[in-house]
Amino acid sequence: MKVLALVLFIITYLCLLILPKFRAYIALGSAFVFVALGYAGVLPVINVFSEVDWNVIMMIAGTMGVVSLFIESKMPSKLADFIIEKTPNVKWAIIALALFAGIISAFIDNVATVLMVAPVALNISKKLKISPVPSVISIAVSSNLQGAATLVGDTSSILLGGHAEMNFLDFFWFKGKPGLFWVVELGAAVTIFVLLVIFKNSKQPVKSMEKTEVTDYFPTVLLVGIIVLLIIASFIPNKPATTNGIICVSLMVIGLVRKFIKTRDSNTFMDALKEIDYTTILLLTGLFIVIGGIKEAGVIEDIGNLFVKASQDNVFIIFTLITWASVLISAFIDNIPYVATMLPVTSAIASTMGIDPYILYFGLLVGATLGGNITPIGASANIAGIGILRKEGYEVSAKEFMKISVPFTLAAVISGYLLVWFLWK
Repeated sequence: MKVLALVLFIITYLCLLILPKFRAYIALGSAFVFVALGYAGVLPVINVFSEVDWNVIMMIAGTMGVVSLFIESKMPSKLADFIIEKTPNVKWAIIALALFAGIISAFIDNVATVLMVAPVALNISKKLKISPVPSVISIAVSSNLQGAATLVGDTSSILLGGHAEMNFLDFFWFKGKPGLFWVVELGAAVTIFVLLVIFKNSKQPVKSMEKTEVTDYFPTVLLVGIIVLLIIASFIPNKPATTNGIICVSLMVIGLVRKFIKTRDSNTFMDALKEIDYTTILLLTGLFIVIGGIKEAGVIEDIGNLFVKASQDNVFIIFTLITWASVLISAFIDNIPYVATMLPVTSAIASTMGIDPYILYFGLLVGATLGGNITPIGASANIAGIGILRKEGYEVSAKEFMKISVPFTLAAVISGYLLVWFLWK
């Protein structure tokens, strides 16, 4: 039973790697096989409805809908204009845009962040007649870094929050200690020095640019509203498991209804639905079921035991293994399926060793989130950034990408790895 479940899982993962365009169908197909074999008595029966984390699914869908309205309002470009006004040259403009992308990405999807901020970098580059490649790469890797800072910043953070029952404020202050937010911010601070070295020769002055006019401030209110309501909800005891998801979806609906009343455009709802990343949602739905299947078969417990044996019951070694293995694996594999798989594994490891699981959770998230920065295919934000550059006629090689991404990632991971251990050992 365990062998069959493990083989099916490995086949699923290989197919996800080989056929990235069909990831959602692969995950759903594998989920169907696990469920069918369960009812056939070959594998344990899976309760499909309970295995899927509906709170995570609803949070992702609702936030994506609000973000689409936010982008449409042009508020991100307005904020970027303000930042660029304050920078003396290209070097500081690039660093400011990267930091700005990071701040936005702490609260909304990484890909959406790149889509918001990259056009500003392109505009600067065209005016100064310089290559936009370094600035767009910096924006992409910075957005990946900050995605782990808050509960709503990245799918991997949402997965951690759902699995570990962490609320919004837990990312800032957790069990009497600084939370993951400060670990990420230390990494961001260290990467400023890396970017200063990389762009030390980019001293061309930045000329004033045409100002962006915001068309609607209401989407900004909605986005801030999501954050505020998630904070308030974190204080409510015994709340329904889908509370955060309901908040995000409700504010999306409010935004769409208002837009429809204002524009009388019959395509309002359909256009918003098109903005939701169904590939990610369907992929996660399938993976929740698949992971439930291998968990019921006892595979996750066995994987945890292997890690424990490799570490010889040493907490520092297991923490180091999980963090740096996550960096390496996430450089080539999307961190969503990886984190979804490894969260129950780290729980099993912590249970076997009799330790607090949170140090392993944080090591996992630091490694998996930042590891995707190393290669052009390691994270969706990187792929989005390179796609924008390709449309502008710039082909980015792996070597060119990694000149920025590798020192950036190593600086962020090392600082985060050391701080997590110092705080949670």
